[in-house]
Amino acid sequence: MSEALASAKKARAALTAWLARPLTSLHIVLGVFGLLTLLGLVMVLSASSVESFEQVGSSYSVFRRQLLFCLAGLVVFWIGMRIPPKVLRALAPALLVGSVLLLALVLVPGVGQVRGGARSWFVVGPVSIQPAEIAKVALALWGAQVLAVRQRMIGNWRQLSPLLPVAMVMFTLIVVEPDLGTAISLAIVVYALLFFAGTPLRLLAALTLGGLVGAVVLGLSAGYRHSRIMSFLAPHDSDPLGAAYQAKQALYSLADGGLFGVGLGQGRAKWSYLPNAHNDFIYAIIGEELGMVGAVAVLVLFGLLAYVGLRIATRNTDPWLKLVVSTLTVWMVGQATINIGYVVGLLPVTGIPLPLVSSGGSALVTAMFVGGLLANAARHEPEAIAALRTHGQGRMARLLGLKLPEPYGARAPRSGAPSPRAPRDSRPPAQRSASSGRSSSGAGSSGRSGLAGGSSRRGGQKQVPGQRDPRRLPDQRGRR
Repeated sequence: MSEALASAKKARAALTAWLARPLTSLHIVLGVFGLLTLLGLVMVLSASSVESFEQVGSSYSVFRRQLLFCLAGLVVFWIGMRIPPKVLRALAPALLVGSVLLLALVLVPGVGQVRGGARSWFVVGPVSIQPAEIAKVALALWGAQVLAVRQRMIGNWRQLSPLLPVAMVMFTLIVVEPDLGTAISLAIVVYALLFFAGTPLRLLAALTLGGLVGAVVLGLSAGYRHSRIMSFLAPHDSDPLGAAYQAKQALYSLADGGLFGVGLGQGRAKWSYLPNAHNDFIYAIIGEELGMVGAVAVLVLFGLLAYVGLRIATRNTDPWLKLVVSTLTVWMVGQATINIGYVVGLLPVTGIPLPLVSSGGSALVTAMFVGGLLANAARHEPEAIAALRTHGQGRMARLLGLKLPEPYGARAPRSGAPSPRAPRDSRPPAQRSASSGRSSSGAGSSGRSGLAGGSSRRGGQKQVPGQRDPRRLPDQRGRR
């Protein structure tokens, strides 16, 4: 027993020491996003193989498309990791304007394409783009800029403009598509921005109440939404082959998986039993094929994402970067919570994908860009900046062309450039000691006295006007 306690103490001490290292946040971000992306590729291949073969005669068509989007996501991950936060902050207004224009343009018949009952896609050849995914990140970047400036002045509704009006315009455009799931994701972004900016609880409570009322009204306004809500509220009375079919099949899949699952690729739900198995309900396939162990592993990974995102936000000193990181973290974890919640039967079905895991190009690329931003913010933690500038970057960082991060509020010297030095004092040690003893009196502070003391005529430098020459003071040896 004592040996077990000693081992536990050693493990705890090692974990504490590792968490205290300056680059731990960066390593956790890279690990979490890498594992979730890899798991997503494997599970998309497994969950889509049957449907892909039925449609085009190949089991790899959906997987190939997901793999191409993953490669594009790696590029935007690198961009998000490399772009300086000051540049990204300056681009935030333009990104917001562009995203609002895209949201309006996608509603034009003939320009935007209808998929899944919503006109929310641009289709260019084999590539489809959902502008609402870009709009969520753009709103987070721009909203953080607005709130970071007036963070200590938020006390009434008037001080929340222009964030709330712009958010309402974007929310309306998404609802008109109609896409209630994406509108809920956008609401999470707005709520997280206001919460972390220090908005009073009374305003947050009013927004929460208004949001719940609006969600209920929108949910009951359309027939298919009303059926989903009713099947969730009264599962025993609902038609198992109607609106409740998808939710019940997801529960059957999770039940079949047991503790360790039926085996990767051996699931039966993807054989046309569970619609959208590779997209919105991929978590059910994970539970069926990998069992409770795989399902819990996904929860642990998103829990680590929540931890590291809030850790990065608290350890940064830039108010804008703190708001961006915390908001994007809550958005991704909140979206994952909603997806897993309706798969396991705790929430009504809303059609929100599981970030980094579900099939979908725009969602995957956007999520990987967010991962790059989190990694970038992790490199801008004060301790990480000091470590990178003291010990240098690794080989991989140099191959990726990552620049040394600059401290917030000050322009750091270029890498390899000599640091500035104070002028050399050429006076004898006795006079330097006497001058430093009188630094708190006379012409100014100690720093100014030191610079003035370095202007000795004996060193060939001019004396600053208005300063007294310490060599002319009487009896310097007695004052020492």
